[in-house]
Amino acid sequence: MEGALSHIRVTADGATPTRWLYVLHGIYGSGRNWGSLARRLVQERGEWGVILTDLRLHGGSRDFQPPHTVAAAAGDLEQLEQELGLPANAILGHSFGGKVALVRAASGGVDQVWIADSSLRIAEPSGTAWRVLEIVRELPDRFESRDEVVDAMVRNGYERGVGQWLAINLERDDSGFRWRLDWDGVEEMLRDYFRVDVWDTIENPPDGTHIHVIRATKSSSIDEETEVRLRDAGERNGRVHLHTVEAGHWLNVDNPEAVMALLAREL
Repeated sequence: MEGALSHIRVTADGATPTRWLYVLHGIYGSGRNWGSLARRLVQERGEWGVILTDLRLHGGSRDFQPPHTVAAAAGDLEQLEQELGLPANAILGHSFGGKVALVRAASGGVDQVWIADSSLRIAEPSGTAWRVLEIVRELPDRFESRDEVVDAMVRNGYERGVGQWLAINLERDDSGFRWRLDWDGVEEMLRDYFRVDVWDTIENPPDGTHIHVIRATKSSSIDEETEVRLRDAGERNGRVHLHTVEAGHWLNVDNPEAVMALLAREL
């Protein structure tokens, strides 16, 4: 059996949480992406603890065998809950992590699922995440500095901050820097993300499960058709809730105050 996902446990000083929120990052990211917000949340809601997870092939969760799919990532999460002895009362999934959260929730036992600006459509691979993969495939395997990756992203029309975020996935070796991501495995994960259908879970949530979807206004991840379908599902089952945050796709960075207020109020 493979080892548990790499993770960070976040609790308020002196607190003994009785409920646990597992946070799942987007593709190319890591659990640390949501660290600042997690620390603020547990200070305000001390009964909650947060588990920041590194999904398979990301961060410290490297030694995982194929298939690299959304279902496999959801299974990893379930295994982590069992090993920690801390069932997920709530799961927050950003982007790629959103579908992982929904697939995990389909197994039951989760009170709340938070979907942070995830594309819920079934489609051919596209968008920023897919374009980043295409750019990386055109770059060398090794670099003298992280700035080479940052500059490549800028040349391809991205802001410098996006390049700096991607360059976190470089690690130093004797000859400079190399990727620590398994790009073939990550591509397998991303392709599966675009073909996984999560609408049955959204439209027919497990008993006791509420689904909260956060749409970032400056992002195209949740299009008009998806928004209409989400609202219709909420009207029918009363357990799908759509929220809007003035932010881009990286809403935890663009508008952490709004995301924090939403979670603190609704959890």
